[in-house]
Amino acid sequence: MSVMILFGTETGTAENVAEEMADVVMADGVYDMTDFDIDDLAEVSLLIVVCSTYGSGELPTGAEPFAAALDARTPDLSHLRFAVFGLGDVVYEDTYNRGGEIMAEILTERGATQVGEHGRHDGSSDIKPRVAGRAWAQDLTELLEATA
Repeated sequence: MSVMILFGTETGTAENVAEEMADVVMADGVYDMTDFDIDDLAEVSLLIVVCSTYGSGELPTGAEPFAAALDARTPDLSHLRFAVFGLGDVVYEDTYNRGGEIMAEILTERGATQVGEHGRHDGSSDIKPRVAGRAWAQDLTELLEATA
């Protein structure tokens, strides 16, 4: 199974979390959504998206090119399973973790199937994002092993 992690970030936190997850899920690669070619999704069986939320519930700048490419080209992603770990701050309750939700919606609209629980890190908590991401990735790995 080919496992890839994509991150969309504004400040670098999502990248740090994605790198922390890579060893846990035995990822074949960790890539910035800014530089990722959607044609490469054809070779991926599990995509993990780590995405922050920016502004008033928008995608971070780093995720916009990937989302735009998916919207413009509308690829068939029915072969793809994906999981999402979002970063946000519950202080902004109306838009909390909206970046991850937007990515999940776009991937689902293209036929991909979401697996596992949508992970959410709250920037107002005492738990560090890398710690939360690693724990979520471990839970995801156990779920995938149990259902294999």
